[in-house]
Amino acid sequence: MEKLSLFSLKRITTAVIVLIVGLFLTTSSIQSKESGDVLRAGIAKIDIMPAKPVKMAGYGSRTGLSKGVHDPLSARAVAFENNGKRLVLVSTDLIGFYNGTAEYLRKIILDEFKLKPSELFLSAIHTHSGPSLAIDKKKGHPNNLEYTESLKAKLIEVIREALDAMSPVHIGAGIGHSPVGANRREIRIDSSGKSSIKLGRSPYGPTDKEVLVMKLAKPDGTPIAALFDYATHATSLGPKNYIISGDVLGLAEQFVEKILGEDVIAPAFAGASGDIDPWFRVLPSFNTEPGWIPEPVLLGTMLGEEVVHIFRDIERVFPGGEIKTAFAAIELPGKQRDEVSTKEKSPTAKSLNITAARVGDIAFVGIGCEVLTEIGMAIKAASPYKHTFVITHCNGAAGYLPPKYVYIEGGYEVTSSHFAPQAADIVVKQALKMLYGL
Repeated sequence: MEKLSLFSLKRITTAVIVLIVGLFLTTSSIQSKESGDVLRAGIAKIDIMPAKPVKMAGYGSRTGLSKGVHDPLSARAVAFENNGKRLVLVSTDLIGFYNGTAEYLRKIILDEFKLKPSELFLSAIHTHSGPSLAIDKKKGHPNNLEYTESLKAKLIEVIREALDAMSPVHIGAGIGHSPVGANRREIRIDSSGKSSIKLGRSPYGPTDKEVLVMKLAKPDGTPIAALFDYATHATSLGPKNYIISGDVLGLAEQFVEKILGEDVIAPAFAGASGDIDPWFRVLPSFNTEPGWIPEPVLLGTMLGEEVVHIFRDIERVFPGGEIKTAFAAIELPGKQRDEVSTKEKSPTAKSLNITAARVGDIAFVGIGCEVLTEIGMAIKAASPYKHTFVITHCNGAAGYLPPKYVYIEGGYEVTSSHFAPQAADIVVKQALKMLYGL
């Protein structure tokens, strides 16, 4: 056999080194890409019960302080990360972030965690049996001012815990339905034959019965979170109630967590429910009559059971999932005083925050006001995603947003709204534009 020259050996050695380096770089590139495609998530939950009696939110006629507690209030956080992009969803057992607290708390959270405005969904389940938030020392009760300050620290704590706990997850989604919510725009006719819209129960009025559930699980299949979205006010209890409670949505959260286990958190999100109340509404108290199931417990359990059924039926969960987010603060036409006609125009602009995001093929739209159900249904119907969480009372508290035709009918939602009749169409188009842009 002919011996190889030194030059030939050097050529072969160089070729082998090049090949090895090439393989290493290719493998590193593939691993890097795979690592970037890994969806990570962290979950956390924290108690946000007031330490002292507080003024309660939701009813102007209720002026006294809370007198007791029926069930606990919590804040729940879910943090996602993929390839450096983050998304933080926060659900609080509160009515919402009124009295200037939305921007106040959002800024603190965004600054603390270096989040972009589009990466935070700060939302509330709209319970009318929780504390009112306050930061104005001239208007807020001292106990509520103290409570809001403590809430600020707890929100930071629960979000930090979720961010620190992130690990690879698989996700999936499912849809069910529930009759718990009912349209509340009841037509009443007086003795003279004149009709009007009053708050009550309209069984055949527009109602979004859809229950949307997102399942988070570890790669080995162990479930860690059940996010759910449903369109209803949390107003089974009315202004005569002075007992703290998460009401329907809060009780549903608690039920789901009890059934699925202490290692699973179940953040609820209030869908488009400006004209939707629970089937049993504004009751004076929890009925303790022997054998009677209190209505908030009954409805919360019923909704919770549907969430569990959907969650358990989600068999296919997927790894990965690109995160994309968007945020817009839009100016909407404001309503003139006493305006009820769709032909009227208003020169006053009103600001509204809209946030959109997706994790894989599951989408979220957060709207900073109290959206009537027809608007949420329109967004979901036209969304490019099969599963779209429409989350209200999110990143703002701009009041009621009714669809245009409702202004002709009148009623509480119309008289309470700050927006002109054409505002809802603008919001729907903007939300869809953002979803398609993701």
